[in-house]
Amino acid sequence: MINALRSELLRTRRKGVVIGWFGLTVLFTVMINTVMAQVVGSASAPPQSGPGVSFPTLAQWQSPEGITAGLSSAAGMYGVVALSFWAIVTAGDYSSGLIRLTASAQPDRARLLLGKVGALTLWTAAVTTAALVTDLLVAPVAARQAGIDMSAWRDDVVPHLAGAWLNLFCALLVWGTIGLVLALLTRSAALAISVGVGYVLVVETVLTAAVDALAHWMPGATLSALAHGGTSAVPYGSALFLGTLYTLLSLGVALAVFERRDITD
Repeated sequence: MINALRSELLRTRRKGVVIGWFGLTVLFTVMINTVMAQVVGSASAPPQSGPGVSFPTLAQWQSPEGITAGLSSAAGMYGVVALSFWAIVTAGDYSSGLIRLTASAQPDRARLLLGKVGALTLWTAAVTTAALVTDLLVAPVAARQAGIDMSAWRDDVVPHLAGAWLNLFCALLVWGTIGLVLALLTRSAALAISVGVGYVLVVETVLTAAVDALAHWMPGATLSALAHGGTSAVPYGSALFLGTLYTLLSLGVALAVFERRDITD
């Protein structure tokens, strides 16, 4: 298991993957804080949310948790990026033919897949840390430009930062495992990403508009609530339970497909 993890860490340390994933994460963190300064800081009413984005109210941004409001607000965008790169790394083994070599070196497919999951989990933790650090650098600047009162941000800073990191990491981990199973099913990074992004931007939006009861319980909304540390509609415990359920289901399907499906076709 350790050897499989080390092998996957070395193979996933490709310049394009690392720069792309970390670069997009930093870019989205800067963007969301900049937009929040324009939208939330000047809004007399709560700003409207959109696919992948959930803006805080002015009161929420000025609260002790406001220092990390950008992370939870852009959780959907971070999630799509995590899904995409988990899918790219997974499907890339098939397009390059590397899956045959790794399967020959490690006949235990479950151990091989879990090694990949472990490596991608560590990368996800690193990306989450990069998002938090970037937010700490950008959020005060954006808030100052918007005239936001930041005095409450000094209260219980460490617990708030730790909680924000953990919540975002858990949400990204679920998104990542969904990308993993989509890539294993389709064996195409482009198709897996299209399905994931299409679901977030189109399918879930249409379903929640058509059936109001589903609005807070679809995967996108649930993972957004998890990144926020719970909402009035979806308590933290419920979001964490559903996130864990989605992860276990995704890993179960991924293991079943990877162990039983022919890798030579």
